[in-house]
Amino acid sequence: MRALRVGDDALLVEVSSGEEAQALHAELVRRRAEGSLSVREIVPAARTVLLDGLADPARLTTELTDSEVPPAPPRAREVIELRVRYDGPDLADVAAHWGVSPEEVARVHAGTEFTVAFCGFAPGFAYLTGLPDRYDVPRRVTPRTAVPAGSVALAGPYTGVYPRSSPGGWQLIGTTDAVLWDHTRVPAALLSPGARVRFVPMGAA
Repeated sequence: MRALRVGDDALLVEVSSGEEAQALHAELVRRRAEGSLSVREIVPAARTVLLDGLADPARLTTELTDSEVPPAPPRAREVIELRVRYDGPDLADVAAHWGVSPEEVARVHAGTEFTVAFCGFAPGFAYLTGLPDRYDVPRRVTPRTAVPAGSVALAGPYTGVYPRSSPGGWQLIGTTDAVLWDHTRVPAALLSPGARVRFVPMGAA
């Protein structure tokens, strides 16, 4: 673990894996909730966690680098279900990459419980982990100039849902009507780090 100063009152903590980043994020959120850590923002990413608004970054740097992060606690939060149509234009390409049928892609994907590792790219966009490594897929060689809102997509180890139309190079396997970002809702983002997510095929009981 390495902690880097960012400005006067922030730290960027680097770890070696996404799992460690999720565990560190969960531990820091726990400490803030119990009152032993005073921090304004805790922002996880793929292999880092940013802490902003620290009163004493130097003290926390020493504390973090001298300690081991406990494993992430069991996920007790309610599962968020997103109804999906497995009708994406890249479904056949993903099936070919996996060496299975398009129907099997849908079965595997819908049979997986995902976790939001971190958020970014666009308001409401969450990077979901859960698929085994053998199901990693590359990004498209040529990104699309416009991906429709609600597109369910894969790239590398992640699943994501485009909250609005935007350019993108992920492989599109389906669509959902779920509203991922609504500024009139509290919270505005449907998915946040640590949330449990399942995709439910439309028409399933």
